[in-house]
Amino acid sequence: MNRMTAATALFAVTTLNAQAGMNHSAHRGGSSPAMGGAECVRPQVSKMLPAHLSTVAPGAEFSFVVSNIDDPEQISVEVKRQPVEIVSEFKDPYYIIKGKIPTSLHSTAARIDVKIDSKVSSCREEDGWLLKISEN
Repeated sequence: MNRMTAATALFAVTTLNAQAGMNHSAHRGGSSPAMGGAECVRPQVSKMLPAHLSTVAPGAEFSFVVSNIDDPEQISVEVKRQPVEIVSEFKDPYYIIKGKIPTSLHSTAARIDVKIDSKVSSCREEDGWLLKISEN
C-alpha cells in the first residue's frame, strides 16, 4: 500500500470512529435496561407564561407545562432564589404548573428557576426564564 492510500484509509477509519463516538454521546437517555441501568425519558418544560423578558407586577401569576414526569412533587420552583409555592393540574399527558411572583420583589429582574428531581441523575431537568418585575 502506498503512503497516500494508507493515509487516506487511516483518515477514513479515524473519522468513522469519531462520528460513531459523537452519535453515541449525543444520546440523552439513561442506561440501557439490558445493561442493568434505568431507562429515562427526560422531563420537558414548555409554554412558559408570561413570556421570557415580559414585565409583570409583584405577585403576578406565572405558569408552565411539564411533560414526561410521574409526580408533580418532583418539581420545585424558585424566583430570584426564593422558594415559591406551586399548584399543579394534570391534563393527560402533562401537568400545568402555576405559581406567583413573590410580592416582596419590586423593580428588579428575576429568573423563574424550575428544577425537576429524579432518582436517576440523567433524568433530572433544570429550566427557567427571566421576567422584569415592575415597581407596583
